[in-house]
Amino acid sequence: MIDPRTAVIRAHRDEWARVVAALARNFGDLDVAEEAAAEAFATAVERWPAQGIPPNPGAWLMTTANRKAIDRLRRERKRDDKHREALMLVDHDPPELVGVIDDDRLRLIFTCCHPALSMEAQMALTLRLVGGLTMPEVARAFLVPEPTMGRRITRAKHKIRAAGIPYRVPSADDLPARVVGVLAVLFLVFNEGYLATGPDTDPVRADLTAEAIRLARLVHALLPDDGEATGLLALMLLTEARRPARVWSSGELVPLGEQDRGLWDRALIDEGHALVRARLASGVAPGRYQLLAAINAVHTDAADARDTDWSQVVALYDRLARLDPSPIVALNRAVAVAEVDGAEAGLELLDGIAARLDGYHAFHATRAELLRRAGRGVEARAAYDRAIELAGNTAETAYLARRRDELG
Repeated sequence: MIDPRTAVIRAHRDEWARVVAALARNFGDLDVAEEAAAEAFATAVERWPAQGIPPNPGAWLMTTANRKAIDRLRRERKRDDKHREALMLVDHDPPELVGVIDDDRLRLIFTCCHPALSMEAQMALTLRLVGGLTMPEVARAFLVPEPTMGRRITRAKHKIRAAGIPYRVPSADDLPARVVGVLAVLFLVFNEGYLATGPDTDPVRADLTAEAIRLARLVHALLPDDGEATGLLALMLLTEARRPARVWSSGELVPLGEQDRGLWDRALIDEGHALVRARLASGVAPGRYQLLAAINAVHTDAADARDTDWSQVVALYDRLARLDPSPIVALNRAVAVAEVDGAEAGLELLDGIAARLDGYHAFHATRAELLRRAGRGVEARAAYDRAIELAGNTAETAYLARRRDELG
């Protein structure tokens, strides 16, 4: 059963982010912001069932949280200076929250994603403070016990305080480098939801992909001229559109070429395509996320897998490889080359990255499929075994095991 406070937070996640962000600005302390927001939501759980939900829940929560924060600071006499400062900053009759995206949340995102913090800490703080996920939800996202995640988040907040990390959007000179970190965090969060890495969780975490998309929309709305922010949002939308067709009822992963495209979300696809076209029309050279979005646009443009323009996909991967010469990009490019030039051509490319990706399950899964297509059954079976050994996602493991067993 869902905890009542968790249910209220889920129903008003947008207000949660606003409240935490505004409190962080007013009081300059993430602990105060988070705890006061949590107390305000707990009060809502107590009062709203009997008194009814107020006409403007966000404004009610903001006012209540402000009062909770001031009460806490009054109890902590050692923080009198901060208390006096907070009293000057706090608006005791705050304006109604009417749905406008404000700069407070952007400041909070950049604070959570400061480069002084580890990438894991950045992801956890973003999910907790901006995304509104509860501590148990964040812990499940990282497959660790709740107390462990609680300690990690506490250490990260203490580091922000001790290092004097400012609660602000970076200056114009620093903004490009900092946006890169924010987008990287959101991309990692989305990928964990798209194909969960743990064997003890759902194979596809729709809650994480939804949160990542929501936050990507926020960054895009606040930085509409940033091409990579637009590209990342488009990439997420086009990928999320395929989610209804990605897992069979048996719990087995469905590869892209076998998915029922009638189940894809056309509204998300149309939105993603529009974003990709807008970036192409800008005439600015695309970055990594924009190229990945363009590749996904090619896939989602094909009514049937056989209609996919693989030559265009290869050309886009060629451009991406110049920006990001990573073995992962090389792996995906090899898949596209195999569709154009045959399985042996793809296998030749895989040989060149084998040493760097030996511990990556997707490399061995890709190699197994190409070996199978090339008629090299014994080698394919060994590659499937290695992929199954390394994979953690239950749906993917089920698919690989079936493909292996079909070899006899």
